[in-house]
Amino acid sequence: MSSKRSSSFRRAIANGRRTLQREILLDETGLGVYKRFVRYVAYEILPCETDRRWYFHQNRLCPPPVFMAIITIVQIIVFMCYGIMLNKWVLQTYQPDFMKSPLVYHPGHRAQVWRFFSYMFMHVGLEQLGFNALLQLMIGVPLEMVHGIVRISLLYMAGVVAGSLTVSITDMRAPVVGGSGGVYALCSAHLANVVMNWAGMRCPYKLLRMILALVCMSSEVGRAVWLRFSPPLPSSGPQPSFMAHLSGAVVGISMGLLILRSYEESLQTQCSWWVIVFSFITFLLFAIFWNIFAYELLGVQIPPPP
Repeated sequence: MSSKRSSSFRRAIANGRRTLQREILLDETGLGVYKRFVRYVAYEILPCETDRRWYFHQNRLCPPPVFMAIITIVQIIVFMCYGIMLNKWVLQTYQPDFMKSPLVYHPGHRAQVWRFFSYMFMHVGLEQLGFNALLQLMIGVPLEMVHGIVRISLLYMAGVVAGSLTVSITDMRAPVVGGSGGVYALCSAHLANVVMNWAGMRCPYKLLRMILALVCMSSEVGRAVWLRFSPPLPSSGPQPSFMAHLSGAVVGISMGLLILRSYEESLQTQCSWWVIVFSFITFLLFAIFWNIFAYELLGVQIPPPP
């Protein structure tokens, strides 16, 4: 996963190639549009000037940052299809046919394992889709450009899986839709990385942008909490849970922060990485056994699946 990064990094140090040609990267002139964008990404994501220059000079558009783009495009296509079919673009979960989708996670369909992943392609309405798509493109794509498709896809999918499993444990009667688990994993990791490297980050208006990001993320959680406990229509059952947002944030602050702090460094050689991996696997095993046995043992009254 990161041996190539680590070996190239060590070779560059040994050969003396990881040095600054100028005091700061902003001194570079005569850059094309793409290189200016790469420089912008470097200053948005990386806290160290040496790392920024290293990324700027070794960056190649191969492989391109396709993961977040593909996820976002598929989410938009799925939403458009259901919007046309239901003739409803806001609060689609109030339509009984929405919950009949084979993509939605519903506690009555726990045996259909793909639903623990596929729910990320469904969204409550245009407001949730717009929020998630915007963050995936504005934060996810730059992160993928710097840290690579493997690490960012791992972080995003870990947030998605943790989201559905957390809902199945803490909000056992509720369904879940939307990619918020993965989105909050990315955003929380990035914000935590900015805070922990505040002095080194050179992105403009970082305090104002930090406050704006926290307000928007908190507002989205508030919207999800309101939707969960608002009176549902008799035929629709409980509304989607908000716990995926919170579990995604936990994944981002733990696993994601370590990934973002390990630019050009091997994760396998870090003890803290294996502690996080072991903790995540333990959580997965606990959640699997919970879903197999706890519902019957606790006598949970699950709404009939659509």
